[in-house]
Amino acid sequence: MEEIKLDVQVRTELGSRKSRVLRHNNFVPAVLYGSEERPMSIQVDRKSFEQITRLQGGANVIYHLHVQQGPQILKDYFAITKEIQYDPVFDRILHIDFNRISLTEKIEVKVPIKAKGEAIGVKQDGGSIEHVLWELTVVCLPTEIPQSIEVDVSSLKIHDSLQVKDLVLPSGVVTKNDPQATVLMVAVPMKEVEVAAPAVEGAPASEPEVIKEKKKEAAPEASKKADVESKEKEKKGKEGKT
Repeated sequence: MEEIKLDVQVRTELGSRKSRVLRHNNFVPAVLYGSEERPMSIQVDRKSFEQITRLQGGANVIYHLHVQQGPQILKDYFAITKEIQYDPVFDRILHIDFNRISLTEKIEVKVPIKAKGEAIGVKQDGGSIEHVLWELTVVCLPTEIPQSIEVDVSSLKIHDSLQVKDLVLPSGVVTKNDPQATVLMVAVPMKEVEVAAPAVEGAPASEPEVIKEKKKEAAPEASKKADVESKEKEKKGKEGKT
């Protein structure tokens, strides 16, 4: 992997107010960690750093940091970014954490997984590729970090899937992910679901109509029965009097 030279300045004035002043002057506050040395507060030129991230496309980058105090270079470090904080509204870089590394010692990093080709299940059967795992955790020397792990999906049919064990890794690169973990799969096409036409506002539903009809039919029978019972009572009353 290519080494990118980056000049940084030691930051002697700390605190949130000083950090705001730095950002206003197009610098980004940062901290350099690792290698059993004390953390070092530094500042980075915003334009230089953003240009590097654009050119590298967000991939893992090895920075060759020239740590300066004024015009004097104090020390050189190799480092990678550990974390980059962004403003949630304006998407501007707020803070950077660098991690010192040795080019002769293996490190653990995350590498993006990219699908290559068009699956048969997508091309012929209308399925879709579903990414389950987007990044792979790998261990290797800093100079051997791949920019991405490509996986060929051309031969995949509906219901086919690829696991971590199916990935072809570059020489010297190993992964810490579960070999049985699914990376991606070809899902079946979505079927159209028939939706019932919405009821017209004010129109009675079918079932209440049936219930009403039953009630209407039952009403005359109940009335006839009541008349019969009334006549029988009246007849018994007359017989009792005689």
